[in-house]
Amino acid sequence: MRILMIIDGLPGGGAEKTVLTLSEGLVGMGHQVSVFSLRRVCDYEIPEGVDYQIIQDRCKKPWRKLTELSRRAALLDKAIEQAQKNGHYDLIFSHLHKTDRIVAHTRTIPREKLWYCVHGMFSFSYLLHRHGVSRWIKRQKIKRLYQDSNVVAVSKAVLRDITGRFDISLSRSAVIHNPFDIAGIQLRAKEPCEMAGQDYLIHVGRFHEHKRHDRLIKAYALSGIQAPLVLMGNGSEERIAEIKAMAHAAGVAERVILKSFVPNPYPWIANARMLLLSSDCEGFGNVLVEALICQTPAVSTHCPGGPEEILTGPLARGLSGMSDQELADKMKEIYQNPPHIDADTIESYSISAICQQYLSLATEKR
Repeated sequence: MRILMIIDGLPGGGAEKTVLTLSEGLVGMGHQVSVFSLRRVCDYEIPEGVDYQIIQDRCKKPWRKLTELSRRAALLDKAIEQAQKNGHYDLIFSHLHKTDRIVAHTRTIPREKLWYCVHGMFSFSYLLHRHGVSRWIKRQKIKRLYQDSNVVAVSKAVLRDITGRFDISLSRSAVIHNPFDIAGIQLRAKEPCEMAGQDYLIHVGRFHEHKRHDRLIKAYALSGIQAPLVLMGNGSEERIAEIKAMAHAAGVAERVILKSFVPNPYPWIANARMLLLSSDCEGFGNVLVEALICQTPAVSTHCPGGPEEILTGPLARGLSGMSDQELADKMKEIYQNPPHIDADTIESYSISAICQQYLSLATEKR
């Protein structure tokens, strides 16, 4: 089978990583996979055997923003026409909303073969801070783009969000969780970690307001847990200064350690006593699955999105209310009495299992 993945660049991020993990898995199963990146940025290593092409827009004209979508779609059409001289694609996946907006303007992609992969909660990322006419216009643009299309959502919550909050009727839909290289993560988790053998808690995620480090730091202070809290991620100098100020204000600055994101965070996750997620919203929550693969208990706010689909059964004990105190109480409970992590739960996120679900879309009837 010939498969095309389209994405607007490959900077470090969960969706971008998912695209490459899927591509590697599909190539390993004997399929031909192309990844078309619409920008030159790439923070990941491209898997062996994947046809990687950059379809870059070089327009520098002052009015370039006015014609951006149609212009970039035309460039993509040319690249697809050239690639299909060697055979047509059986499945085409568009990842992330900016990519979807460009792909929607293409002329060469058969819509029955095209699936938009939605990785986040649009009502949170696009409507939360909009009001009045601006909010209405954005809702209409999103509805116009996805109406009667095929959509893969990374969680049930994401699918409910796009259909319910935007009143969109889809031609076909599927919920497919993100894939994980379980054996690879477990192997990399065995590499050295400078805090191995020490008790500590960890949060892995970009230093951004959406991750709610303010809630996490206040909850940590309220929990009374004396083990250090490691915050691993990247962000602006201003945001890092804000987080440090939060820790000082909460009286825990001497126990909060800020560390830049590293290419292999798994030893840090594996050696932690507990992984924490304090967001207001998570489309899926990759880091929760990565923690479970590393046999590290996870605590997450019971926010809209994927956490409740990941932390199920006994692991649901790790879901907390949204307040500082509720999160603090849950951190203390799981720190003292962690749940058992079942191997079968982890296996459902394997690359082979998830790739099979993607391949099945080629035969799914309308």
